[in-house]
Amino acid sequence: MSALGKVVRSGVARRRVQTLVIGLATMMAVAASVLGGTLLVVSGAPFDDAFARLHGAHLSLQFDADTVSAGQLSTSKDAEGVSDAAGPFPTATLTPRSDGMGGPGWPMTVVGRDGPGRDVDELTLLDGRWPTHSGEIVVSADSALLATLGMKVTFPDLPGDPTLTVVGAARSVTQTADAWVLPSQMPALTAPGSGGHQMLYRFTDAGTAAQITAGGKAVTRSLPQGAAVGEQSWLTVKKTVERDTALYVPFLMAFGALGLVMSVLIVGNVVASAVGTGTRRIGVLKAVGFTPAQVVRAYVGQALIPAAVGATLGVLAGHLLAVPVLAEAQDVYSTSSLAVAPWVDLTVIAGVLGLVAATAWASALRAGRLRTVDALAVGRTASAGRGRWAARLAGRLPLPQPVALGLARPFARPARALAMGTAVLFGAIAVTFTVGMGASLGQVMEARAHNAADVVVPAPVPDFGPRSTGSEKRPEVDPAAAIEAAPGTGRYYRATRVRATVSGLTGTIEVNSFTGDVSWGGYTMVSGRWIERTGEAVVPTPFLAATSTHVGDTVTLNGLARPVTVRIVGEVFDTRNDGMQVFTDASTLKDAHPDLTETSHHIAVTSGTDVTAYADTLNKDLAPLGATARAGGLNSGSDMVVTLNALSAILTLMLVAVAALGVLNGVLLDTRERVREIGVHKALGMTPRQTVAMVLTSVVVTGLVAGALGVPLGVALHGWVIPAMGDSVGLRLPGSVTAVYHAAELLPLTLGGLLIATLGALLPAGWAARSRTATALRTE
Repeated sequence: MSALGKVVRSGVARRRVQTLVIGLATMMAVAASVLGGTLLVVSGAPFDDAFARLHGAHLSLQFDADTVSAGQLSTSKDAEGVSDAAGPFPTATLTPRSDGMGGPGWPMTVVGRDGPGRDVDELTLLDGRWPTHSGEIVVSADSALLATLGMKVTFPDLPGDPTLTVVGAARSVTQTADAWVLPSQMPALTAPGSGGHQMLYRFTDAGTAAQITAGGKAVTRSLPQGAAVGEQSWLTVKKTVERDTALYVPFLMAFGALGLVMSVLIVGNVVASAVGTGTRRIGVLKAVGFTPAQVVRAYVGQALIPAAVGATLGVLAGHLLAVPVLAEAQDVYSTSSLAVAPWVDLTVIAGVLGLVAATAWASALRAGRLRTVDALAVGRTASAGRGRWAARLAGRLPLPQPVALGLARPFARPARALAMGTAVLFGAIAVTFTVGMGASLGQVMEARAHNAADVVVPAPVPDFGPRSTGSEKRPEVDPAAAIEAAPGTGRYYRATRVRATVSGLTGTIEVNSFTGDVSWGGYTMVSGRWIERTGEAVVPTPFLAATSTHVGDTVTLNGLARPVTVRIVGEVFDTRNDGMQVFTDASTLKDAHPDLTETSHHIAVTSGTDVTAYADTLNKDLAPLGATARAGGLNSGSDMVVTLNALSAILTLMLVAVAALGVLNGVLLDTRERVREIGVHKALGMTPRQTVAMVLTSVVVTGLVAGALGVPLGVALHGWVIPAMGDSVGLRLPGSVTAVYHAAELLPLTLGGLLIATLGALLPAGWAARSRTATALRTE
């Protein structure tokens, strides 16, 4: 081993605390960066690759067949900005009934196409084949209809009850339909006055919502007014597909940035401290022949070795933390091959180690510039006059002498105190942010669950099983009379859920209609107001984005007994069913005949009524109806929230541990420099307990100032990350989700900085208290 290698190895072995601090700081930065980089890749690459390979449609438009002809639509292919187009395809919204289903299923969009296509929206056949003649159908793998090859699908609402056989399963990358048949089949599947046309467009520029809107205006400019009755942008589909993984990205970016900045600051501080305390050693190295460049490389190497170990451990930790998140992403993309990309590991390792090397080199330059004679002549002790004014001021305070000495100590080493304070600052920011995020996620779950009811009578599970010959449909269950008659019933409302479609959107949406006063039910508004009269509706943010509508617009619900047009009067916070829901008054669907077997009842008991006893009594009356009441509202659990809380807790603990070790390193260096001074104090009568008090109070000012600065910065970080997380999944958050900090919580959070600093100073304080007076006095 070369002489330089021996110096590096001995430095790493001798400075164990500094080595541990650098390694842990690097591990934290690498773990968060690997996890964040992996999710950035997973959240975008699979969809983008599939969209490019299959020539996905940038815009899918639904047209009314009675307003515009197929010939007129064909001319739109030549509109400005259109690079390619497909269609027009005949389309209809139908409600099927399949083998084994006890009744009609959910509405679905059926499109007539000659084949999977190639130029625009090439369909991927996952199983079976494409239809070769009438009477056959291919079902989308993303459809609510769980079809198997050979299954018979009947459409009972059409004349003659046409029945089709499932011959294949396919997927459209832009989700343009729920099922496909040959165009020759469509006349039998289209009721008079209900037909439509579908056009699929690709544009030369389609990277933003504004460009998609401009393209839509260009292709409809020459068509009759109102011909387009629905649209779907590829950006909306992309955001929906990427929603689960994209949620984590802003959160991990915040922790990754905190970890990177903290690791750079700590590495710089550790190397600078090593240079400051090893001045005489540097002089010896130069005296025996080491060049300035070799001295600098020695200190850089002492930083890179623990950083490399920490980076390796960080990669392993990042892979482990990615397991639950990638599991959710695999469900989204229906794949089992998602993993951390090797290039992400290599990029993160190279980037972090590069930052460590650059920071260590900048801090070690001072060692290279020192003259040999000056280095040999300089000791470790701080300048005698530094911080004297602070010591005199502290001495005048009515405090015990050890406490006064400790309070004045940061001013003797201001640069070291600043470095420790910065580490504590980042720890306080992380703690404040994590506390706020936990509270925000709690508010999100409370808002999305709408569980303000004391007792709920849930809707019975739909009976989709096969019926034997002669069996009858299960009778409708309506426990309203039993609820009204039950002692202790205060307020209650009835919620009925049915499925419907909206022109331009594939798949179904949930339509929730209410009977009774719902104002107390826990529905949180983002904008607008709640329903007040017939014909009004409120919808979640994803519905507005998917349908390109705003509060004040109208939408038509299809797939019911008759089309129902509602006016959107408010934007409600709701994440169920991917936000594809409509909430309206029951009178709006009066003639649409909602299925009462999908009805739940929500009850608020009167003051003083025991909820459990009320539910038990009500269940006796509901037993003949086959319904059951349960106390405590609806379940508001979420695996995603559990994962987010667990990840934030783990990453915060790592940041706090790094911050505490940064303080430990600074206090340990300071204590070793003052060992002779401590010996003098002990010789004059200072007890071990007073020695501990002196060392601990030396970080009080640093901890309090860092905590006072870290709390507002943590609140600001929360105010940026939480809305960004909502935006990443297409949600606008209500004020109750972001305004989670209260004055009573801010003071304890401010004291968190003091706690971190105290934890870091405990070990050096114990070492100082245990040191023998004679040994301390003999130390140079």
